[in-house]
Amino acid sequence: MAAAPLYCVCRQSYDVSRFMIECDLCNDWFHGSCVQVEEHHAVDIDVYHCPNCEPQHGPSLMKKRNNWHRHDYTEQDDGTKPVQAGTSVFVKELQNRTFASGDEILQWMPGEQVTQRYLESHGWQYPIAVSNMEGLGLRLPQPSFSVKDVEQVVGGDKVIDVIDVARQADSKMKLKEFIKYYYKPHRPKVLNVISLEFSDTKMADQVVVPDVAQNMSWVEKYWPDDSFFPKPFVQKYCLMGVKNSYTDFHIDFGGTSVWYHVLWGEKIFYMIKPTQANLALYEAWSSSPNQSEVFFGDKVDKCYKCVVQQGTTLLIPTGWIHAVLTSQDCMAFGGNFLHNLNIGMQLRCYEMERRLKTPDLFKFPYFEAICWYVAKNLLETLKELREDNCPPQTYLVEGVKALISPLKTWLKREVTEPTSEVPDHIRPNRLIKELTKEIRYLEGSGGVTKPVKSQGSGGGQCPATRSTLERVCPARQARRAARRLREQQEQGPKVPSNLEILELHTREVLRRLEVGPLEEDPTFCPPVHGKFNMVSTASAAAAENPDTHLRLTLHNGRIIRDARRPGSSTASSPVKAESERSSVGQLKSREEMKTESDQEQQHSTMGGEEKPGHLGKERPTSPSTEEAIQGMLSMAGLLCPSKPDEGATSQEPWWSSPSRCSPERREQHQRRVAGDKSPMDSQGNSSSEAWDNQGPLSLGALSHDASPEADNYQYCDPSMSPPLHPSKRHASNSPPVSNQATKGKRPKKGMATAKQRLGKILKMNRHNGVFV
Repeated sequence: MAAAPLYCVCRQSYDVSRFMIECDLCNDWFHGSCVQVEEHHAVDIDVYHCPNCEPQHGPSLMKKRNNWHRHDYTEQDDGTKPVQAGTSVFVKELQNRTFASGDEILQWMPGEQVTQRYLESHGWQYPIAVSNMEGLGLRLPQPSFSVKDVEQVVGGDKVIDVIDVARQADSKMKLKEFIKYYYKPHRPKVLNVISLEFSDTKMADQVVVPDVAQNMSWVEKYWPDDSFFPKPFVQKYCLMGVKNSYTDFHIDFGGTSVWYHVLWGEKIFYMIKPTQANLALYEAWSSSPNQSEVFFGDKVDKCYKCVVQQGTTLLIPTGWIHAVLTSQDCMAFGGNFLHNLNIGMQLRCYEMERRLKTPDLFKFPYFEAICWYVAKNLLETLKELREDNCPPQTYLVEGVKALISPLKTWLKREVTEPTSEVPDHIRPNRLIKELTKEIRYLEGSGGVTKPVKSQGSGGGQCPATRSTLERVCPARQARRAARRLREQQEQGPKVPSNLEILELHTREVLRRLEVGPLEEDPTFCPPVHGKFNMVSTASAAAAENPDTHLRLTLHNGRIIRDARRPGSSTASSPVKAESERSSVGQLKSREEMKTESDQEQQHSTMGGEEKPGHLGKERPTSPSTEEAIQGMLSMAGLLCPSKPDEGATSQEPWWSSPSRCSPERREQHQRRVAGDKSPMDSQGNSSSEAWDNQGPLSLGALSHDASPEADNYQYCDPSMSPPLHPSKRHASNSPPVSNQATKGKRPKKGMATAKQRLGKILKMNRHNGVFV
């Protein structure tokens, strides 16, 4: 295999994570960090000369500026092209514009009044401004905290996203490089940092988000700790902007609400209401090719100017369209959060992002996954409110209604798209059905549980959220526990189905097969036997429970009870006759099959066992589900008597001790252990086959002719059997479910499940005469 090509003065191979620039003379590539060229400076170079070519051909040639109002400053200024957003000319014009006063929409409130209960009672439709953060629960560094302190706490080598304001383009650079730029006496460019999320740094300990954002956040309330997807961190951002930094009109990702606090400096927000008309105009403007040349504030009825000074906290509700101008050097802290008050608007914003093909970098992480988690929790909340005859609030009912349709759409899309965000432990179809049922109950209850619009402290109205319910009613948790206990009693003990038991066993067998061929080393066998013969607590519990409804009980990989065929202590003739018919290999007419079936029925009745499905009817042409399960269990090596001896306990399986078997069985067991050739019984079966055929799940499909293979057949513990695919490459350890490589994605479609893999094994062995 050819060696990877080497580049740069450091002579290293290509690294996709590092910025590189090409020399226009020698056409070699160089790391920007090795030749002191930053990514945002590379766009200003017209002809680049590398350090090897520079001594002979001179320094690199820079682009010539021809205008101050276009993103591409090399364009000729002929006065025909409009001003683009973010340029120095645009910023000057913006500062000279007149706007409606922000006092028309801002709600100035004391910090202690901005609570979850207040917003649930009065709604949240307009921005809230708090002049003093006391009472908000917000904790931040002192106003003397500088950008240099950010570098010390976060780390100068952290790579951050930086916006070149004049070009409205994003680039990456190390934090220490931005700090160096920030303290330059003359800044050649206007750079803005608005996406430094520091939850994974030491600075996270110095910032505590407002209580209202923490208590209402979907991520904090509903995201499970054992989720397959990594938890989104969008609550702690540090914004560092220099004078004249500008961010054009936008809606925060996923329609999230935002909290801002200006630590020092000043920011100006230009805000637009999220009306139906304005949202339609915004989507059309965002998708237009000349978006940067049109000021969106001119397309709507009113655009409000809100000045946020040092020490002020601003909370922006869902869907508000806003642009931000940094009028002077500024440091601010902020965060985004989803909540229950405006679910419909949040979903509309997300679908708009999908239509606009917004890059994943600028979307809320795993938005669909958290919606599934929220739907599950809201369903439980609605059930509890209905049980207590307590009407839910309007925003909660409207939010659930808004959720149902997108959930259906996402579920259908899961079939066609390779990635899916449906959590594994959620049953989506059932969840959607139950949510729809609750909504229909509320709409058709005849006024019994009509939703209420407001929730004050008086009036006898019921709280609408689970947390509020528990605060108001201390016995709430006890009632909920009683309800869950009643549901469990109504449903009966949770007993795994036959298919679930089969799949668990299949997963274990396949895991053993992937280990590779076992070495026939006596020193290796004992620990393996000890490992694979451990008692399963789940199966032991099932075995100890006499009231279980499980018809087929397995314990430590063996069948210890088969209630499907009562009274079957030995393998009766129908199973044996079935194997004999398989070995004959001749086709029979319908009349012969019917006659033989009647004979089998009579024989089984005499033997104390009636075979299901053969009560005087024609023999089915294909096996039933139970027969298929029996066949797969037999193929898996689950060969044992139909029920254990009376002395068997769950702690020590009846088959694990030869002393609990009859003397004949002990003698046969000892012969198998010693490797003696098994004698043949009266019907041509070996003694080991006679032992195995005593259970209803015996390998009756094995050939019973006098072939050497049949004579030498002996029972083998499936845990010690060699893999069916000895040539298969040993599987490596499974990677963690959530890491940087997987990015939280679910396994690709088409990966075989344990049942599918077992089916393939059975199909291959069916051709070898092992299973018919």
